[in-house]
Amino acid sequence: MPAPTPDPAPSATDIATAWQRERPGTPTESIEIVTPIWRLAKLFTDDRNRALREAGIDAATLDLLAVIRRSGPPYTLSTREIARRTLVTAGAISQRVARAERNGLVRRTPGSVGRRTVLVALTPEGHALIERSVDTVLGREAALVSGLSEDERPALIALLDKLMTDVRLRTAREES
Repeated sequence: MPAPTPDPAPSATDIATAWQRERPGTPTESIEIVTPIWRLAKLFTDDRNRALREAGIDAATLDLLAVIRRSGPPYTLSTREIARRTLVTAGAISQRVARAERNGLVRRTPGSVGRRTVLVALTPEGHALIERSVDTVLGREAALVSGLSEDERPALIALLDKLMTDVRLRTAREES
């Protein structure tokens, strides 16, 4: 006999309703938007991590190799440009590059402009790994969102872009 399926977590609507009941006046209008986003992020992250394990790559290495691969031939970027495109600190990029270089996935060379410029290029092994990995990861993610129709996708993309832009502006103002 199969194991019973655990009860799903309460719906975002149920959570908002409970807060409204327990604390009337509490702002709950975000719950039905933010809670599903958090839950989806967890599901996507967990699934991506499984796909990455199967592909033999970790998320940080995928991020590094992918940003270089997307740059086009000759598949070389400065560490500064990698940091800008990945939104990761220079220190973290340095660690990622060093690890990928030890694994034979990238090669570092001094840049021609400025003493501290370091260029990072994909090796043939790194190129092969990102080619396999990106198909695995993006293929899996395409399957996960296949429940949305061709008409629903552009609407969701537009709404997510609008929300992302607005949240970035609001959080940037609060940080400054």
